[in-house]
Amino acid sequence: MTTTVRPLRIVIPGGSGQVGRILAKYFQERGHHVTILTRSPYSAPWQTVHWNGEQPGVEEVGSWTETLNGADVCINLAGRSVNCRYNAENRREIYESRINTTSLLNRVIASLNRPPRLWLNASTATIYRHALDRAMDEATGELGGHEFISRTRRAPGTWNFSIRVAKDWEAAFFANPTPHTRKIAMRSAIVFSPDPGNSLAILLNLVRVGLGGTQGNGRQYVSWIHENDFARAVEFLIEREDISGPVNIAAPNPLPNREFMQALRDAWDMPNGIPLPKPLLELGAMFMRTESELVLKSRCVVPARLLAAGFLFEFRNWSEAAEDLVRQWKNRD
Repeated sequence: MTTTVRPLRIVIPGGSGQVGRILAKYFQERGHHVTILTRSPYSAPWQTVHWNGEQPGVEEVGSWTETLNGADVCINLAGRSVNCRYNAENRREIYESRINTTSLLNRVIASLNRPPRLWLNASTATIYRHALDRAMDEATGELGGHEFISRTRRAPGTWNFSIRVAKDWEAAFFANPTPHTRKIAMRSAIVFSPDPGNSLAILLNLVRVGLGGTQGNGRQYVSWIHENDFARAVEFLIEREDISGPVNIAAPNPLPNREFMQALRDAWDMPNGIPLPKPLLELGAMFMRTESELVLKSRCVVPARLLAAGFLFEFRNWSEAAEDLVRQWKNRD
């Protein structure tokens, strides 16, 4: 992969969360100029600019809208966290925070006289169906919605809600033509990094107290990606001007939950873990005010387009990624 010669101007709406900070740090350290658009500006090595994610507003012109004018890349990550109970209010916020901000950016970018050359928009590997039988790539993967998770039982309504959000999110993204702006929908797997409060932190807490065993029946696939490969994949897509449309951003080797948790226990040097059957997971999700879908849905996603384009992963296998992430976790302080 070639290295970009000149510094880029990269704008990341909704970039104050885990993934946004990963990308901001990665690109800032490589000499690019990064601007995070956030509802609550904060002190950081990169620029942060206020936006409300709803409308430009007269008072906003000259601030966040102007950061996009002449920018090289827009990476939209805006959207309320899905780590919550899917009650009516949370569903509304999850849906509108993605669809409305994406539609807003479509209007703003179309109005600019120097729009970004590339717009990467967050999407999710959850868009594919619950898959135990085969891997899902961009060309042959089957989008989810109302599928059976067993021979006799359909997927819960919360799963169908997540898929509807993902489909409508991409529809809003591709709704308006942007002839001067290339578009990529990033169908990302879970991005693992050694930071407090994220998915890895939750799983390591379970491992350390002896609860890091198989979750559910353990047959459901886990799609994942190491933070380094996620940032490198985004960089790769910026440089490859021949790539557009949906792209799976996931490590090439998803694995069943049983093996996934075993590798994480091995990395922590924890020999055993008490299994958590589905009823306990449902109860735990209720107390933790989240949804069991995040663990029980089988996501077997492969990055066919990245591999075909020649992208080389540093961490192809979860065991190696888990060892690196645990080492970083233990060496944080």
